Amino acid sequence: MILLMFDGAVNLNNFHHHKKLFRGRKNPNGCDILGTYFLTHSYTNWAQVQHWHNKGHEFADGTITGDASLYLKTETSWVNELAGMQAIMSDQAGINDILGARAPGIKPGYNTQYDVLIDYGFIWDSSIGVPPLDVPVWPYTLDYSLPHKCKTDSCPTRQFPGIWEIPLNSHHAQEFTGGHCPYLDQCVLTHMDAEDIFQWLKEDFMRHYTTNKAPYTMPFHTNWFTEVNQVMALDMFVNYTLTLKDIYYVTATQALLWMIDPVPLKDIENFDAWDCNQRDVPERPCKNPNTCPLDLSVEGEPSVIRYMSTCQTCPAVYPWLTNYQGVDRPKDSPENDVYEKLAK
Repeated sequence: MILLMFDGAVNLNNFHHHKKLFRGRKNPNGCDILGTYFLTHSYTNWAQVQHWHNKGHEFADGTITGDASLYLKTETSWVNELAGMQAIMSDQAGINDILGARAPGIKPGYNTQYDVLIDYGFIWDSSIGVPPLDVPVWPYTLDYSLPHKCKTDSCPTRQFPGIWEIPLNSHHAQEFTGGHCPYLDQCVLTHMDAEDIFQWLKEDFMRHYTTNKAPYTMPFHTNWFTEVNQVMALDMFVNYTLTLKDIYYVTATQALLWMIDPVPLKDIENFDAWDCNQRDVPERPCKNPNTCPLDLSVEGEPSVIRYMSTCQTCPAVYPWLTNYQGVDRPKDSPENDVYEKLAK
């Protein structure tokens, strides 16, 4: 299994690159290859989000702001970021099946983050990095302690039964040419040509494929697609892996569904969770989305105008922390959003 993962906003900076990546590419069962988006709200084009959701791609919660210092903050901050982003995705794109999340910058928020994940109905997380290993780590549940050393000091320290973790194995090649990295665009590959980068990706992938076949996660930020050689190398890599009849590009949730109910390769074409003919097709985006110039006010900072494209009616102000609907409130208003916890 290969898991394409995209962190951040969906907008014109990456939309057409992703269209080229996915166009016409099929898994061995004839279904389109798929990816998972860890979506943040800032600068996101919500009509383009609906486009990818309609195509079958998964959307997970990357928080509203993508604040890399969130791991240091309180439970209230995590609720506002995660539950608030759930609400914005539902409001702006009709996405209600949000099962996974990722901490900004892959910096887990100690135990606080995982308490919030359980309280607000998340099933899985993908925030924990794994140091470079010869044999990669499979996804696991947090019913027990972590089965590997954590790359940061902010990983959970107790059990969280019912939460799956999709760890981010470090990407690296022999002798650490290019370094090692959880996000592929964080390794230093810009001095290589497309063939060299392809061979680097192939070697990294083979560590999974020839040992325990742990899912090969491929997390990207948009800046991967700003380097022509990296784009070409990824294209070569996807073409190569699709010649292997036991490789499927699936969403994070699809990977976990197979782990929960594994079927042999000879029966995989009849595996409902990976069968595109079995899925409910979400609504297509509108043809002419609204482009909304909206005021964004952040405490302690001057107000700015931020544009938001959406198929919904333009809100009064830019949806943000404690105001996911974008309701126009007095600046000194004490009113904040309240999010209901999942009944236990």
